[in-house]
Amino acid sequence: MPKGFKLSPQLRDTVRKRANYLCEYCHALEAWQYVEFTMEHLTPLADGGESTLDNLALACFACNRRKWDRRVGIDAETGKEYRLFNPRIDNWRDHFVWASNKVEIVGLTPIGRATINALEMNRDRAKQIRAADLDVGRHPPPSDKVLE
Repeated sequence: MPKGFKLSPQLRDTVRKRANYLCEYCHALEAWQYVEFTMEHLTPLADGGESTLDNLALACFACNRRKWDRRVGIDAETGKEYRLFNPRIDNWRDHFVWASNKVEIVGLTPIGRATINALEMNRDRAKQIRAADLDVGRHPPPSDKVLE
């Protein structure tokens, strides 16, 4: 985003509500984080993306920092490059599921696996936070699938 440019509070609120206050990548709940989630540009501004509702996703700091301006990642299963998950055109449940331990995200598709790999969605710290949230009943999100 150009220096000094800010999104309107109304647009930021709309993005948050649309995402159900979850990071649209790792499904962390914003309410329990120490920092406010960011407005992630799906198509980076440097690549012609705009600050519009259709090009914004709610992202936790860790996912946003790792995604940066990436649009592709490597599927660890096939070793091939795939586009990253795009919450405006993809459904989270089609690409991801929680492992039976409920702290690891499992990629169901090459897009899901490439995104998990690129964003390091199963890094140790993320799993520790999810385990703590699981212990107090605020993880995983009720709408997400869990492997049995």
